[in-house]
Amino acid sequence: MAKPRNYSLESPTARLRLAIRKKPYWQRLGPGLSLGYRRNEGAGTWSIRAADGQGGEWLKKFGVADDFDKPDAKTIFNYGQAVTEARKLVRGGDQDEVEEEQGNKPVTLGIAMDRYKDDLVSRGANASNATTPKGHLPASLLSKPVPLLDAQELRKWRDGLLAKMVPASVNRYCKVIRAALNLAAASDRRIKNEHAWTTGLEMLPDANEVNNVILADGQVVGFVAGAYAHDEKLGEFAEVLAQSGARPSQAARLCVRDLIAHKTEPRLMMPKSAKGGGRNRTSKKAERYTVHITPALAERLAKAAKGRPASAPLLVRSNGKTWGVDGKGVSDDYRDDVAEVVKAIGLDPDEVGMYALRHSSIVRNLLLNVPIRVVAASHNTSVAEIERTYSKFITEHSGNLSRRALLDHEVVPSDNVIPLAAA
Repeated sequence: MAKPRNYSLESPTARLRLAIRKKPYWQRLGPGLSLGYRRNEGAGTWSIRAADGQGGEWLKKFGVADDFDKPDAKTIFNYGQAVTEARKLVRGGDQDEVEEEQGNKPVTLGIAMDRYKDDLVSRGANASNATTPKGHLPASLLSKPVPLLDAQELRKWRDGLLAKMVPASVNRYCKVIRAALNLAAASDRRIKNEHAWTTGLEMLPDANEVNNVILADGQVVGFVAGAYAHDEKLGEFAEVLAQSGARPSQAARLCVRDLIAHKTEPRLMMPKSAKGGGRNRTSKKAERYTVHITPALAERLAKAAKGRPASAPLLVRSNGKTWGVDGKGVSDDYRDDVAEVVKAIGLDPDEVGMYALRHSSIVRNLLLNVPIRVVAASHNTSVAEIERTYSKFITEHSGNLSRRALLDHEVVPSDNVIPLAAA
């Protein structure tokens, strides 16, 4: 493909005759793509202006002009090299290139997010972990090739999220996008700007403040009863969560064979969550651990599952479908219904959701003096995570237990108290 001629930009001598200004001099390279040269007091710089596919465009500086130094086609470009580099970065190269990367267009951030979603699915993870953060990215970033991303624009986007969500949520989204970009960089050696997302999407400090809602026992009972009144299958799902303390995503994967409907010691063989990432998520999620349930719940679940194959889902929606199918997260299937239930029992749906049943189960076990190691194992988490997440709630809710250890110094000791011997 012939290079477009622009005599005012083609040579250092011609460029240095241009007026110094902030606005670049533009040369159209094709539909939706232009090369820009900014005349500075020192060496000028090359920029790309490209359409984002949604009526907007983005601008990115990518190199220095050879106004004073010899071009190397890496950081310093002459006019012809700048044209080639612009096309290669945005569209995959020119027809007259002979490099091995010819025609292999660098991925955009949007494509990187899609590929990360596919990677999650292949590892048995939830695709919504990638699709949800992508929904908060503007078209100007989604359409930009990954090698052209810079720290400043990513940081600006990250900080803008704080107006819409809490810092902990911002950090979760940044973590996902960083993982998507790392995956893209691992697949394309031309991507060498990892510092852009390690710096621009750096985790916000002091963002680990937990906001777990702990319900009193009566509120848990009311929650489950309200769920049954709203929808029988929603009630079954909520009661399993309330009794087991499992995450909704775990309960949704229960099979009929996972119900052990023993008359006096019924239990569920709960699938593990495989939280924490890793490449062996599928094998982790196939593992089971025991959680105990009441005979009444076991009888109800056995009746509902009667006639279904052992491999069929134990918990289903009223339409017969599994919770969280068709590429959606489990919460997408119950969020609106749970909001109505929570509102009906006099609680705030912006604060209370299905996860409150898990948090309440963990705290209830701890307050009943169940050893913390047992609590961790029966809730598929770690002792360290329980101590980090629930310690302050335990302190707030265990006042009566702690009060038993207080010594009332106004009470006169009885005569039969034997003083300790002096050392």
